[in-house]
Order: sequence, then structure tokens, then C-alpha cells
Amino acid sequence: MNKPFSLRARSKSFGYAFSGIKLFFQQEHNALLHIVATIFVIILAFIFPVSTIEIILLTFSVGFVWAAELFNTAMEKAMDFISTEKQAPIKYIKDLSAAGVLIAAGTAFVTGLLVFIPKLLLCLA
Repeated sequence: MNKPFSLRARSKSFGYAFSGIKLFFQQEHNALLHIVATIFVIILAFIFPVSTIEIILLTFSVGFVWAAELFNTAMEKAMDFISTEKQAPIKYIKDLSAAGVLIAAGTAFVTGLLVFIPKLLLCLA
């Protein structure tokens, strides 16, 4: 049965989410790579004039990678909880999850190239 809407319950949900972000930064080495890449994109966006659409594309690309990495981390932790032994099905699940991050990062990289290379070429011309 559905519970009635509660602001207190919603605030708890946000608390859990922020706790997850905090734990991600405390425990995952990939968080540092993603924060460096995110800062790099932000710096480039300040250096080169970007349109509103380009800002939206960059924001979605960066967010896409962060979300993929968080889901990948959750999947890896869940699989490690199920079994720490090497098992082909668990490896398959972890590899698929990691592939999702790779695709997200590749998509973000291409988006960044499409946005910033023409601007860089204009500066060099």
C-alpha cells in the first residue's frame, strides 16, 4: 500500500542521496578522475564562448558520466556483496556495468570535442 506524501520522508531520501555522493568521493578512486574532467570542462566553458545549447549538451554529458559511474559502483558493490569469489556471471554483470561507463564517457568526450575543437580552431586561425 502506498504511503501518503511526506516532506519528512522526502528530506530523508535526499539525505540518503547526499550520503551516497559523500561515500562515493571518500571511497572511489574514479571520483577523482571524474571531478578533474568535470573541472576541465567547466574551465574550457569559461575560456571559450559557449552557447546555451552547448552548455546544455556539456551539462548532460557530464551528468550522464557521473550517473553511469555511480550506477556502476553500486552494481559492483552489489555483486561483491553477493559473492567475492570469481564467478563468470558476476564478471559478466560487472563488465556490462563498466561498459556503460565507458560508453557514457566516450559520448561525453565526443560531445566535448564537437563543442570545443571548432572554438579552438577559430582561436588558432
